Amino acid sequence: MTLTLPCLECQVNLSKCFSRVDHGVSKDGDVMLAAFFPICLYYIFTSAIDSEETPLFRRIPSKSIQHMLALVFAVEEINRNPHLLPNLTLGFDLYNAMHNDMRILKNPLRWLTGLDRGIPNYTCRRGAEAVAVISETGVSVQMGTLLELYRIPQLTVGLFDPLLSDGSQFPSVYQMVPKETSLALAMVSLMLHFGWTWVGLAISEHQEGMSFMSDLRGQMQEHGLCLAFVELIPVEQNYQSALDFAPVFRIMASAANVVVLFGDSTSFRSLNFYLGYSQITGKVWVTTSHLEFTNTVQHSLMNTFHGTLIFSHHHSEISSFQTFLQTATPAKYPENIFLALFWSLAFNCSISQADCRTLQGCPPDASLERLPWNLFDMTMSDGSYYIYNAVHAVAHSLHKILQHKSEAQPPGTGGKGTIPRWQETHSILKSLQFTNPAGDPVNLDKKKELAAAYDILNFQNFPKGRGHKVKVGHFSPYDPAGQHVSLSEELIEWATGLTQTPRSVCSPSCGPGFSRTTREGEPTCCFDCTRCPDNGIANATDMDQCVTCPDNQYANAEHDRCLDKKVTFLAFNDLLGMALACMALSLSVLTAATLGVFVKHQDTPIVKANNHNLSYMLLISLLLCFLCSFLFIGRPNTATCLLRQVTFALVFTLAVSAVLAKTITVVLAFKAMKPGRTMRRLLVSGAPNAVIPICVLIQLTLCGIWLGVSPPFVDTDAHSEHGHIILLCNEGSITAFYCVLGFLGSLALGTFTVAFLARKLPDTFNEAKFLTFSMLVFCSVWVTFLPVYQSTKGKVMVAVEVFSILASGMGLLGCIFVPKCCIILLKPEENSLRRFRNTRGKSISKGSLRF
Repeated sequence: MTLTLPCLECQVNLSKCFSRVDHGVSKDGDVMLAAFFPICLYYIFTSAIDSEETPLFRRIPSKSIQHMLALVFAVEEINRNPHLLPNLTLGFDLYNAMHNDMRILKNPLRWLTGLDRGIPNYTCRRGAEAVAVISETGVSVQMGTLLELYRIPQLTVGLFDPLLSDGSQFPSVYQMVPKETSLALAMVSLMLHFGWTWVGLAISEHQEGMSFMSDLRGQMQEHGLCLAFVELIPVEQNYQSALDFAPVFRIMASAANVVVLFGDSTSFRSLNFYLGYSQITGKVWVTTSHLEFTNTVQHSLMNTFHGTLIFSHHHSEISSFQTFLQTATPAKYPENIFLALFWSLAFNCSISQADCRTLQGCPPDASLERLPWNLFDMTMSDGSYYIYNAVHAVAHSLHKILQHKSEAQPPGTGGKGTIPRWQETHSILKSLQFTNPAGDPVNLDKKKELAAAYDILNFQNFPKGRGHKVKVGHFSPYDPAGQHVSLSEELIEWATGLTQTPRSVCSPSCGPGFSRTTREGEPTCCFDCTRCPDNGIANATDMDQCVTCPDNQYANAEHDRCLDKKVTFLAFNDLLGMALACMALSLSVLTAATLGVFVKHQDTPIVKANNHNLSYMLLISLLLCFLCSFLFIGRPNTATCLLRQVTFALVFTLAVSAVLAKTITVVLAFKAMKPGRTMRRLLVSGAPNAVIPICVLIQLTLCGIWLGVSPPFVDTDAHSEHGHIILLCNEGSITAFYCVLGFLGSLALGTFTVAFLARKLPDTFNEAKFLTFSMLVFCSVWVTFLPVYQSTKGKVMVAVEVFSILASGMGLLGCIFVPKCCIILLKPEENSLRRFRNTRGKSISKGSLRF
């Protein structure tokens, strides 16, 4: 805030008065405090002629006036309290502290020596001795070394400075502001609340700024947040060239819509100089109450900082302080030159050059309450609150010393000899704990210090140009994780240009169904969104990895939740299972009918000529083949799993071996017609029929080994069919399974070879040709079956095997028995002995016998 004067004469008067403000306020007392606050900020001009120093007016920060009045208020409150220092009065000497390295020690030396031009190690002071010094942090760092020579207790207010907490270097310094151990967590909790993952940081180039940056960076990394940039703002930067504006340019150009400011009003004085002209909008500033807005925010900055969120140490309101401010006027405190100068500036009064305290032309109803917020804030600031606590801390320590002395001294003694000295206060201050009049605990014992709670304030430039702060939330480090921050978002006014809660992210959030993939070489907050794999889900926003659904569940189409899988198998009520079952039943009925036809016409030549015993055996085995397919359909269980493959292997071995026996019989029967052949004896002896039990016995042995070593069992397949768990039979030993199939395949191949060689035999009923065709169909089906079976999964695999069983059995039935049934049923005239003999004789006379 800059206060301007109405006329040139008034400015001359003020310049003269500013030369008298270094030691501006005193209040006598039995014990004294010394206070050093930067109340009047001005430049020093030295004339080249008379070498006199003339202060050039700059400004009087209103926050410094409040600090001064907080000191006065606390002292008066203590002096009125009959229970605190009852026999002593407290006084103070208030000095102006200048932020100038060459002049910072001028007033401390003046206070120590009692001379206008301080001479070290000499004192001309009269009256009560000061027992403690209260100053701002920035002043304490610079003058602390001087005061340490005398071991004078120093109570500091303002930013917590890690340097001053070094007990070996500053053993006499007590910082009233608690260490900002929870500030970084408070700000990160706010970022998490609003989902701000990409945040900028601008800090003052001081040790406290570096310490805060370290804490904030650690908390942000722990919670997955990222710093978009870090700008170190030099305190003494003057912005004289384009390069000096680089930090501000980078802040403006950054995609981060949220910027954390850490420092005090002095630290950002140079930054505010440029921000006042840049009119940055759309940025949300997050800062602390140390950046005093009544001091920092000029009229041109109101719009820029509109919507700023401020973390202020939580403390109870001291209602009597506002009442005190309402009555604090230069007339009430005529000795207070600081208040008179501020009054002159705030209300356009003229000030007397003679005493710099007499005012004229002021409004009759002038009071601090009438000033707008940006000129003077009636609410007690953090700085004023800690000054108030510092005065009470000194009073409580003195009170304890007096209590100890009164207990140790004989009755009747006391008086001035009991007034404490500053050397005695250290032992009390370093472990002091008390409750201030507002009911808040005050603790100077850093070993027992608790983490600070914060109020969250929102700076609102409304009405425009007369901004104010509104409490919108609270932070407590003692609440459960994730609930540290409570906010009333409806009370928040966001930055100019923002109509809703702002977003500050490097990459848009990955919604449910997507996981984050970090970009190489970039912070973790900059990522791409990748769709979850087939059985993976992401049921929350910005998940680092997709979660795989358990085997009994599957991911939905959006990949944001797992659904229970439906148990399925090749059931009779399925369309596929029903079709195969009907097909198997139809073929079974057809086979039984064929068997019935052959039995009924067993005395006819065509049945006799085809060896009716082998035909019956083949038909029965085919019937069993068709029926065994029902073991593959329906819910698998232990019994069906053990029987299905074994039954299939045995009945098909029986069928194929019967076909082989028939083929051998046909060959032997034709060969036996030639005289001198031994084939007749083999045919008559029934040797071909021995093939059947031999083959079945071999297959039975293989199946027995299979069942004994690793039998089939009920299993589930949760991966082959999306959204389903398939119940199936695990074959157990795959080697045994393929050995059984291999033997069956070898038998079929051998049968086909024999039938193929005998295909040209001249036979009335063409039995050899039919056998060849049947085995060609059989082998074709199973050769096709193998690759198809290997390429399918789940119940389709079972359906392929069932279809192959039915197709191969149908091939044997159709090629071998359908032509014979047609002759028996449709052409009975050809099923006669005479017809058979005539045809057989013609074939022999033609000499058409050949392999």
